[in-house]
Parts: sequence; C-alpha cells; structure tokens
Amino acid sequence: MTAPVHPGLLREPAGTHRVTAIELFFDLVYVFAVTQLSHRLITDATVTGALETAVLLGLVWLAWVYTTWATNWLEPARIPVRLLLLSLMLVSLVMSAALPQAYAGWGLAVGAAYAVMQVGRSAFAVVAMRGAPLQRNFMRILAWSTVSGAIAIAGGLVHGPARPLLWTLAAAIDLTGGGVGFWTPWLGRTQTAEWNVHAGHFAERCQAFLLIALGESIVVTGASLSALPAVSSAEAAAVATAFTVSVALWWLYFDRSAEEGADVFAGSADPGRLGRSAYHLIHPVMIAGIIVTAAADQLVLAHPSTSAAGPTAAMLLGGAALFLAGHAAFKWAVWHVVAWTRLAAIAVLVALAALAHTLSALELAAIVALTVVVVAGTDRLTARLAVT
Repeated sequence: MTAPVHPGLLREPAGTHRVTAIELFFDLVYVFAVTQLSHRLITDATVTGALETAVLLGLVWLAWVYTTWATNWLEPARIPVRLLLLSLMLVSLVMSAALPQAYAGWGLAVGAAYAVMQVGRSAFAVVAMRGAPLQRNFMRILAWSTVSGAIAIAGGLVHGPARPLLWTLAAAIDLTGGGVGFWTPWLGRTQTAEWNVHAGHFAERCQAFLLIALGESIVVTGASLSALPAVSSAEAAAVATAFTVSVALWWLYFDRSAEEGADVFAGSADPGRLGRSAYHLIHPVMIAGIIVTAAADQLVLAHPSTSAAGPTAAMLLGGAALFLAGHAAFKWAVWHVVAWTRLAAIAVLVALAALAHTLSALELAAIVALTVVVVAGTDRLTARLAVT
C-alpha cells in the first residue's frame, strides 16, 4: 500500500483525540440553525409545518454529523482541514439563514448548500486519504452524496409538495448509506469494523450538539421573558417550569448516560456500528425533542392561562415524548436494557393528551415537567441503591 499523499491531514491512529477549538467554532453556526428551526416550528405550528421542520432538521443534522465523521479521522489542526471546516461553516451559515423560507423563495439555497457540503466534504476526504484504508470508504460516500446532493438541489428547484418529498428522499439516502455499508458498484461495501472510530471524540461531538439544542431552549425562555413588558405570576411560573424541563432533560442524558455511554462506545468491539446506531441515528431524535420542547415553552410563556389544547399541547407532550423515546433507544443501543421508566413516562404523556383541553397551558407544562423530573429522580435513586 502506498503512503498517503497528505499524511499530515490524518489524525494519529492512537492516543486521545480531543475536540478542537475549530470544531467548537464550527458548531456556532448550528446554534443559529437550531434557533431557526425552533422559530419556524412556532410560526407554523401545524402538522404539515412540523413535518416540514423535521425534514429540515434531518438535513441540518446530516450536514453536521457527516462533518463530525470526517473530523474523526482528519486532523482539524492542519491548515487544509481547518480551511475545509471554515468553508463548510460558511455554507452552513447560508443554509441556516435560508431555513425560515426553505419552502418558499430560498429552497435552492437550502438544497444547494446541502449538496455542496455533502459532496465537497467527501471529495476532500478522498484526496486527503489517498493511499489510506479509509479512502475507499469515502469514495463510496462520495458516490452516495452525489446522488443525495443532486436530489436535494432538485428539491430546491421545484415547488409545492414535491420539495419536502425530494428533500426527505435526499436525507433518507444519506441515512441509509451507512446501514448498507455505502454499497457502490465496482467499489463494494464497507464494514463498520473497518471505520476505526475514535469513540471518545465522536461521543463528545454528539454531546455538544445536544448541549446546543438545550442552550436554545434556555435562550428561547430568556428571550421570551425579556420581551414581556411586565411579568405576572403565571408568566413567572411558566419561566420556572420551562427551566425545570431543560434541567431535567439535561440531567437525564448528562448525569450518567453521556459519560458511561462514551465508555461503552470506546470499549466496543465494533465502535463503528455503535457510533452509527446510538449516536448517528438516535441522537437526532433527542435533539428533535428538545427543539419541540423549546418551541412549546415559548407558546406557554406567551399564553400561560389559555387552554392547552391544539399546538401547545402537541408540542409540550410530543417534545418530552420524543426525547424520552430517543433516550430509551440510546440505552437499548448501548446497554441492551429496556428503559421502563421512560416508556412509562411516555404512556403518561400519551394519556395526558386526552385531558389537555381541560388544562391551561401552564398546568399542562407543569405536569410534563413533573413527569420528566420523576424519571430523572428515579434514575438517581436507582443508581444510589445499586451502589449501596
């Protein structure tokens, strides 16, 4: 095997691989993207609006997570890789700015930005990894990205229902690729065991995106509070409730799951497979739950005493349920355990849907907050009993 043309662009195969400052700088654009998605959901709080926002979240997540896979092997401290990240950052900024009008006049900006990121990043990796074992993998990814990118651009060119359908197809292609080893004619397929994932780095990067989403929920609450001319007792209670939910969601994931999951990831016999399932596929479900919850918090703070029926109830209950379902799936993927407390909490949230019309927005938000807090408290109690 020949030596790579640019050996300095690859991370050292051994040792601890920390998240670098340029990667954190790159993430700042995605703070904006999450904010845009949350606001879009608020302004179009319909079933169609929620589905369209979910498609956009899929595109945003895939653009981000494919970059995270690339920097798991490429060395961000090297100037060419740093320039790649800065270029992707600029394109991400354009994509994020276009999200509110993605289904109107800015569709091509979203589709083209997605295509440029997916194809450009893969092409760079193919060149940077020339002669390295992972080059063929990125050649396969480039082939898949070319197809998904073309479909994403086509989605930006058409109008009406065809646009979200084409973007869903583009996202589905990129989501499916890893599951089938990016099988490509004449190039074959990749096994996850060949990926040589730096588990600590990849887990930390996905944890960072969860923090971005949780940070957005705090920002939404603070911005809504600062916009009030005066704060009533109901509005103060709504702020406290929203903050409690954010803390409880943080606690559920970061108290134990984040660190212990990363340890299992690092010790896995096939970290590529676990990275694909527990992080690549499952984390966006939790992130979606946080975004929906943030949108719900803003609706509750705007009208805490009105009926919780309609979009407010759907977001309050759906956001918490999405996060709990995602976290239950994460626990199954990592430890192969059934998270009964999360499933029970989801059942409670589903049952509450029938009673939502009898409650005010604040009352329903408080019950949702209590439900999530009970799950977090049960986790902590279970952990203490296990130790004793």
